[in-house]
Amino acid sequence: MQPDAIDYRILEHLQKHGRSSAKAVSEVVNLSPRAALARIRALEAHGHLRGYHAELDRAVLGAHVAVFAEVALKDQRQTTVRLFERHVAACPEVIACHLVSGRFDYLVRFCCRDLAHYQALTDAWLDQPALGIEKIVTSTELKTVKEFAGFPLFTIADRMG
Repeated sequence: MQPDAIDYRILEHLQKHGRSSAKAVSEVVNLSPRAALARIRALEAHGHLRGYHAELDRAVLGAHVAVFAEVALKDQRQTTVRLFERHVAACPEVIACHLVSGRFDYLVRFCCRDLAHYQALTDAWLDQPALGIEKIVTSTELKTVKEFAGFPLFTIADRMG
C-alpha cells in the first residue's frame, strides 16, 4: 500500500493527536467517519501506523537526569552487535538507541534517577565483557530545546517535486 495525500494528512493528524476519533479525523480530511476509519485501519494493517503513545511531561514526573552516551564496541562481529543491541533493548533506562557512523558505534539516550544511577548502570555494562564495550563517552543533558514530536511527513507531490 502506497499512502496517498489523504493518508499522509491522516498520519500527520494522528501523530499529533493520537486519541482522535475516526469522526475527528474525518473532519480534518473531509471524508465520512467510516471512510476515515477504513483508511486508519489500512494504515495500521500495512505497518504505516504502528501504535499510539502518550507524551509525558518529564519535569512533572519528578527528578531525573537525561544522558547521551556515545558507545564504541571493541569489534563489529554480529554476535557482539546482537548481544549489545538485545541488552540495550531490554534496559528500561535506555529511551533511545541509534547505530551511527563515525567515531562511535551507538548513540544511546538514557533517563535515570540521578547521575549515580547512570554511573552504576554503565559501570555494570562495562563489567560485562560479553557486551564488547570498548568505551562510553557521556554528555549530560542540560536542557531540552526541542523534543521529538513526530516525523516530518511529505506528500507524494512534495517528494516528486
